[in-house]
Amino acid sequence: MSATANQAGRAGLSAGFPNYGYGDIVDLQHKLVTETLRIKHLYAILGMSMGGMNAWQWAEAYPDAMDGVMPVVSLPIKMSGRNMLWRRMVINDIRADPDWNSGNYTKPPGGWLRGYEVLRMLIDGVPHLQVIVPDGQAADRFIEGARKQAEAVDANDILYSLKSSADYDPEPGLASIKTKVFALNFADDAFNPEELHVLERLMPRVAHGRFFVQPGSETSFGHLTMAHPELWAQHVGEFMRWLGDAPPQANR
Repeated sequence: MSATANQAGRAGLSAGFPNYGYGDIVDLQHKLVTETLRIKHLYAILGMSMGGMNAWQWAEAYPDAMDGVMPVVSLPIKMSGRNMLWRRMVINDIRADPDWNSGNYTKPPGGWLRGYEVLRMLIDGVPHLQVIVPDGQAADRFIEGARKQAEAVDANDILYSLKSSADYDPEPGLASIKTKVFALNFADDAFNPEELHVLERLMPRVAHGRFFVQPGSETSFGHLTMAHPELWAQHVGEFMRWLGDAPPQANR
C-alpha cells in the first residue's frame, strides 16, 4: 500500500464505515443501472467470483431485469466449508494484528500480508503451482510476489469485502429464477470445489439453467483462471448463442 493510499484511508471512515452485505451491493448496482444509467433491461449479466455470486442474486432479486446471467467461479450456496474458512482466517489475521489499530493503520498490517501469502497459494491451481514452483528459489519468488500484491491492497477494503458475504445464500430461491442461467466453474478452483458437486445437485432447480465445469490443467490457474478469458471465452460464446434463441419469457 502506498503512502497516498494510507493517507486516503485515514481521511475516510476506515473501520467506521457502515457495514453492508451482498444484498446491498446488488441493490446499489440495480439503482446505478436503472436510475443513473436509465437502462431498464439488460441483455446479459456476467460476473466472476464475487461478481458471479452477485449475478446469482440479480437473477433472484430482479427476475425480469435481464435475458440471462452467467456466474463464473461461484456457487449458489451460502458461505461454508473452505470458502468460509479462508474468509474467517483472513478477517481474524487482520483484526488480530496490532498494526491494524482498529482500522486506523499507517502501514499494511502484517497479519494481512502473511494471510495473503496463503490466500495467493489457494487461489491458484495445484497443477499450475507444481509447474511454476519447482524449487525453493521459485517458492521465495512466489511469496515475494504475493507480498508485493498484498502491500498494494487496502486491508480495510478486504475486511469489508469479506464481511459482506455473510448474507449470501441464493440456494433457497433457485426455483424462482425465470431467466436463463449458464454457470461456469473450474475444476481446479479450491474456493468452489468441484468434488462437492454443488452445480450438479442444484442446477436442476433452475428452470432454464445450464452449467459446465472446465477441467484444470498445468496451463490453467485455479480460481484465477477467471483472469485469463482466453481459456474460457468459448463458453461465453455458447452462452450468447443460447440467449439468441427464443427467450424463456417475453422480458422486453
